[in-house]
Amino acid sequence: MKLENATEQPKLARARWYDDACGTAMALELVGERWSLLIVRELMFGPRRFGELKTGLPGISANVLTQRLEGLESSGILMRRKLPPPASVQVYELTRLGYAAETVIKELGRWAAQSPLHDPTLPLSAASIMLSFRTMLDAERARGIDAVIGFRFGEEAFRAQLSGGEIRIARGEPDDAALVFSGTPVELAAVVYGGAPLDTIGVEGDGALAARFVTLFPLPDKLA
Repeated sequence: MKLENATEQPKLARARWYDDACGTAMALELVGERWSLLIVRELMFGPRRFGELKTGLPGISANVLTQRLEGLESSGILMRRKLPPPASVQVYELTRLGYAAETVIKELGRWAAQSPLHDPTLPLSAASIMLSFRTMLDAERARGIDAVIGFRFGEEAFRAQLSGGEIRIARGEPDDAALVFSGTPVELAAVVYGGAPLDTIGVEGDGALAARFVTLFPLPDKLA
């Protein structure tokens, strides 16, 4: 029996690379170009402007970012919309299909962290470290913690709800947080993943909770 296409839209913005019905091949068709999956990562916590995406991905040129955004939009991974007044600016936002890629990104991150080539000291964005917390949280270590924790990286702020061995993170001011970390994503990563002293970053609030929080995200063992 011949399988029919479910819909004519969306369409790839270019010719197919693989002509392969495998789901893995289709995934690479959708997000396999350089930078594409990292753009999706940057959008996991809500809509972003073009300039904000560029800031989160400092190695990408404006031209390449434009091309990748157009390709992801054409493939149904993201969409453009205009914020209402007074902002009235264009933003990029993931579709339901785009948000569904979070599991893929997390599993890829956990898998790649097992490589001896992984270097956790390299630069990373605010969205990257927030997603790493959702990836690396050890539910057993987090047992018994029920708290709101905040993060401030310059103009970017996040609110995390840690409870039941799970962590939910969203952009926004952490006004009700028992603890707020401040600094840069690299500085926070150095404490959480590199063993740097806690006093190398800003900590406001529950010091005991801060000391415990930074131990909740063990990296997986390396695989030779």
